[in-house]
Amino acid sequence: MAERFTKSMARNIYIGGSVFFFLLFLGLTLDTMSELPKRDNRQNLTESVARGKMLWEVNNCIGCHSLQGEGAYFAPELGNVFQRRGAGDQTAFRAFFKAWMQAMPTKAPGRRQMPQFNLNDQQLDDLASFLEYASQINNNNWPPNIEG
Repeated sequence: MAERFTKSMARNIYIGGSVFFFLLFLGLTLDTMSELPKRDNRQNLTESVARGKMLWEVNNCIGCHSLQGEGAYFAPELGNVFQRRGAGDQTAFRAFFKAWMQAMPTKAPGRRQMPQFNLNDQQLDDLASFLEYASQINNNNWPPNIEG
């Protein structure tokens, strides 16, 4: 290497690095876009799932819970709650989910309390649909254990 670092050398390093990282970014973006349809479960999106997602957002569930690793860690992970509490059975999960949501807050000593949102049966079904949908997304086996 030359003893002196010139402006043209700096410019070439800058331009070469910029081109390299732009091409890397472009390649990773194309790879992501080709993989998403295989993993994101979009064929199972329904109106009920969309309404459940809206309830999830309006009630700020992610302020306490995490979903597929994203969100707060104050309350349990809900990305796998369908398998964890319903064992993949939609009827069992919805029965559990409705009873759980209607029993809140439990006021059990030494336990964090979930608020009562006073959701009606349709809203509870929609929220359950959203959680079922989220549990069927291919997320590389997250969370690492069944209890989240």
